[in-house]
Amino acid sequence: MDQKIKDILDEVGKVIRGKDEQIQMVLTAILAKGHILIEDIPGVGKTTMAVCFSRAMELTERRLQFTPDVLPSDVVGFNMLDADGEMQYKPGAILCNILLADEINRTSTKTQSALLEVMEEGQVTVDGVTRQLPNPFVVVATQNPVGSAGTQMLPESQLDRFMICLSMGYPEHQDAVDILKNNGAKSLSGIQAVVTLAEWKKLQNMAEESYVSEEMYDYIVRLTENTRKHPMVRLGASPRASLALLRMAKAMGVMKGRDYVTPENVMDIYQEVLAHRIKLNMQAKAQGLEVSDILKQVFEGTKVVCVE
Repeated sequence: MDQKIKDILDEVGKVIRGKDEQIQMVLTAILAKGHILIEDIPGVGKTTMAVCFSRAMELTERRLQFTPDVLPSDVVGFNMLDADGEMQYKPGAILCNILLADEINRTSTKTQSALLEVMEEGQVTVDGVTRQLPNPFVVVATQNPVGSAGTQMLPESQLDRFMICLSMGYPEHQDAVDILKNNGAKSLSGIQAVVTLAEWKKLQNMAEESYVSEEMYDYIVRLTENTRKHPMVRLGASPRASLALLRMAKAMGVMKGRDYVTPENVMDIYQEVLAHRIKLNMQAKAQGLEVSDILKQVFEGTKVVCVE
């Protein structure tokens, strides 16, 4: 593992206790230039983790609390007349390196859709004028479980734009005790920048340039194709999911100190990349099957084959 990556994980781990797997997965997604959806109940450290990463990596971060009255202009910005009668652009919350979109499934679908262009294209368009977002740019969105007060399901088109979806979960007893001893979020003041922006971009370039064999390209495509062929699946993984698997597998390879992709790299990130993109049919629900069960069947039934 690269020393800079280890330093980031150690720094974030000072505050986020007992969640090493989740921390590593979030860092892998940021390394892969992907967006992250964290689904969990309030109060388990979702916001704190996003702030920790931004401080440890010397990135700018903003938080936008998504409530029913948040407007698209709050996200992307707007134009207004200045004292000279000229139209002046007022930036929205989106112009930063890490945007924490808190409780994204509590706002209107119109505001949610304002995120689509920026998440996919890395740019924002207001009144016909397009502006590039800072590089890197990552959305870390949190959502409360569907069924919680004031929530609504995210549209499938938006879910597909998140590279991974994961859950924090409650801390173990001793980890919860350590959080109390560290005075909770106040320990954020101890987070130091351990990597510069230039160093982080270099790591991202390493991930992009990782070697992928023909066998691995074929393997990743068959994994997503087989989700669409499964008799218990109503909506399978899209071609965008294949791209997400590839980018995350490259990033995981770099996290493990390699400059090439292996089947183990895909196995490490398979569930987190695909679970939120899969919709089961009524037959699967009647049998009490979960998405994780179906994905396990697909993964075990898909083998790497030699491509001539």
